[in-house]
This record gives sequence, structure tokens and C-alpha cells, in this order.
Amino acid sequence: MQALLKAVAVRPKLRVMSQPQPALIDLPDFLAFEDASPLRHEYLGGNVYAMTGGSMRHNRIAGNIYSHLLKQLAGSPCQVFINDMKLHVQAADSAYSSVYYPDVLVYCGSATAGNAKVVTSAALIVEVLSESTEQIDRREKRVTYQRLAGLRAYWVVSQDEQQVEVHQRDAHGSWGIRLCKTGDVLDTAGLTPQPLTLAEVYAGTDLA
Repeated sequence: MQALLKAVAVRPKLRVMSQPQPALIDLPDFLAFEDASPLRHEYLGGNVYAMTGGSMRHNRIAGNIYSHLLKQLAGSPCQVFINDMKLHVQAADSAYSSVYYPDVLVYCGSATAGNAKVVTSAALIVEVLSESTEQIDRREKRVTYQRLAGLRAYWVVSQDEQQVEVHQRDAHGSWGIRLCKTGDVLDTAGLTPQPLTLAEVYAGTDLA
């Protein structure tokens, strides 16, 4: 455990590959460490990164999206989770597997919540941008999440203006992108009967 604590790093805004890297941690050790830790960490290819806190605006935006999806998914075989659910994305080479805490995710593996702490699939993932994570959310996480066979859409949500990047998979498995701004609605890729408006996403914030 002490060795793992020494390996924890704060994520840089951009990875500098020339910097010396700590010893890699295997996935079971990371999950055991995370269960015992009062703080949250993300896992990428054997490296462990401490997560930073979010702003009031960040929290409200994520909460608005969660609340809408929670109501819309009631009675469906899918569930929505916010902040604390770990998502494990398995790579072909286990050394490059990842574990993240998406801001919001829709999981369609069970209609009833149990005591699982990690899921391995998602139908919709939402990340609310912050200055320290923007490049990671737009690049690293987008590429990683799109490896999930069941993922229908990935939303990258700005907290500086009313803007959401919707990355959505079409019927042929190809990914497209749509930029949504004030007045637009967010298609939930068939997961909910009603779309989500940007006005609902930013309600209660100073961007409303």
C-alpha cells in the first residue's frame, strides 16, 4: 500500500512522456487501494492519478443532467449514476486498461442497483470540462470510452459557456460529432423518451 501511495500523481494537463514514470500498479492492487482510500483516483495503464475537486457550477451541471436522466430512465432497464461509480475499460493488453469516474454515466446492465463498485459498460457517458481535465476529457477519455462496444454517445460539457460536444455512434458503428449551443437539444441516442435541452443542463448556474 505504501508503494502505491508513492506512485500516486496529480494529473498534468498534458502528459509529458519524457518524464520518468513510477512503477506500474496492477489493476487488483489499484482497486483494493481505492476501496480503502478517502480520496478518489483514476487508473491508466498501471499509473494512478489523484483527482481534483470541482466547482459549484461543475457540480450543478452534472446534477442537472443526472436528474433529467434519472426521471427519464425510471422503469427502463437502464440506470444512471453520478460521480462515484467506477468505469473499467478493458484493453486488449491488460496493462493499458483504464478506470475512470465519469461525471455521469448510463449503465444498461441491470435495472436494479446492487453493491457493485465497478461497471464495465456504459450506454452514455458525460464529462463536464474543467481547466485541469479538458485535454484529458477531449482526447484520452474520448478515445478510451469509444472502445466500449455498447457506448452510444459521449457528451463533453463546457462549464464556461452553454456548449456541449455530442459524440454519437451511428447504426454502422461510426462516430460523428455535433456541437450543441444555446437553444439546442441533446439527443440521448434513443435512451430516453425526451431529449435534454441546454437550458435544462445549465439551469441554476450563472450561465443560464
